[in-house]
Amino acid sequence: MKAIGLGLSAALLATAACAQTPEEAPAETSSTWFPSKYGGADRLGALNNLTPEKTAAAASLVQEGKTFSLGMVTGRDTPAYGPREYDVMVLQLSDGSGTPLGANQATGNDDYVDTFVGIGSQIDGLGHMGINHRYYNGVPVGDFVTTSGLTQFGTHTLPPIATRGILLDMTKSFADPVPDGTAFNQAEIDAAAERAGVTIEAGDVVIFHTGKMKATAGETTLAPLSPGLGVGGAQYLSDLGVVAVGADTWALEAIPFEDETRPFDVHLTLLAKNGVYILENMVTDDLAADGEGAFFFTLGVPRLEGTVQAIINPVAIR
Repeated sequence: MKAIGLGLSAALLATAACAQTPEEAPAETSSTWFPSKYGGADRLGALNNLTPEKTAAAASLVQEGKTFSLGMVTGRDTPAYGPREYDVMVLQLSDGSGTPLGANQATGNDDYVDTFVGIGSQIDGLGHMGINHRYYNGVPVGDFVTTSGLTQFGTHTLPPIATRGILLDMTKSFADPVPDGTAFNQAEIDAAAERAGVTIEAGDVVIFHTGKMKATAGETTLAPLSPGLGVGGAQYLSDLGVVAVGADTWALEAIPFEDETRPFDVHLTLLAKNGVYILENMVTDDLAADGEGAFFFTLGVPRLEGTVQAIINPVAIR
């Protein structure tokens, strides 16, 4: 499977930076989108909607014990925006010669992984994207970003996510795969949810199946276009209280963007304005083949201190 993590190219960032000065910044750089409804000091965002009661209710969805891995394998050949890359080196323990240890001749291996974590299946933390250098809850970049890691919003701070997941199979709404550039907004989301027999609620994780990952399997270059969530749909799901939104695409949102002058506006809507997490490159084919609708979603985010993103392997259970 060939897929990539979200990467903002240097050219895109430079274009955005040159497009306007802080004085010319659009209205959303004002306090209209912060403080958060969860309180001005909040750093978890929509994860506040997770409750023991929600987890217990979601656990009751497990009826057959069928498990579905939603994470892809991340490796050297996983395409990614430069300079992102992955490498692993396996070393023998002790003095490196491979000499067995002790009378029982114990041997072993260790490994060293050198990687960007924005490759493959991943969660975008709230420190990933902001608006005019302000991030979720209006926190200025200078308050939490250091070259040695984030001092706030690090993905190591995220609690376990065990809740109801909802798969919406958008190939049933459009085509398989869903055509590039197709945006899912409230009308399309509501229609898919009704077809799946679910009502989206606070604390849910919503994942879209578009068929894009399967359609691009084996490709070695970045697919520049994709179907995905629209800005209105992102705000709609945020208003419903979902904790995360994902898809079997590298950027979640529709590309070309609905408004080409507003790149990654879905990311900004979810992460910066509403504190909703993004799950990219979710492997949804087997789950979709089993049927759309509800399942038990579980994810323990790797506790790597200060990271912006994390490589993940969520599990869906039915």
